[in-house]
Amino acid sequence: MTRIISVYGIIAGVIVAIGMWLGITFVPKGGSAGLVVGYLSMLVALSMVFVGVKQYRDVEKGGVIRFWPALGVGIGIACVAGLFYVLAWEVYLYSSGYTFFENYFADYVRDTVKSMTADGKSAADIAKFKAEMASFKEQYANPLFRMTITLSEIAPVGLLVAFISAALLRNSSFMPAKAAG
Repeated sequence: MTRIISVYGIIAGVIVAIGMWLGITFVPKGGSAGLVVGYLSMLVALSMVFVGVKQYRDVEKGGVIRFWPALGVGIGIACVAGLFYVLAWEVYLYSSGYTFFENYFADYVRDTVKSMTADGKSAADIAKFKAEMASFKEQYANPLFRMTITLSEIAPVGLLVAFISAALLRNSSFMPAKAAG
């Protein structure tokens, strides 16, 4: 089981890290395209959860697995992929001299203040927003806080894929193992 979690977790982690790099490199900043590419790359990477659980069921468990063990394997694979995701983000931030977040933060605050002004928000509301964002920026500088935020991006997707995989693969007639021959 540990081998399957490691192998498929690493494969998923490499895929999600490459997806992150592609998204940062080729997707224009702003808009929802970055979110779509990011979560799509997570889903593609986390398809390894399904593959890993199926491999575990078919090879190590003789084609039969209960929900909870399947879920455990799926969550294990998702955790390894999540670790790669967090490490890839930290490596990117470090290699960019932490300018990505500085630029993103400045653009986000500028655009939001512009929108708030257009919507007729008061100066007090705008000042409150700026103070909240400055506080978040300070918190984000803390690596443990930042890593927790980063992990919270991929964790729900990993849990969802693990639950779906366990629910489907507990039924031994769903995509049964092919007999050798």
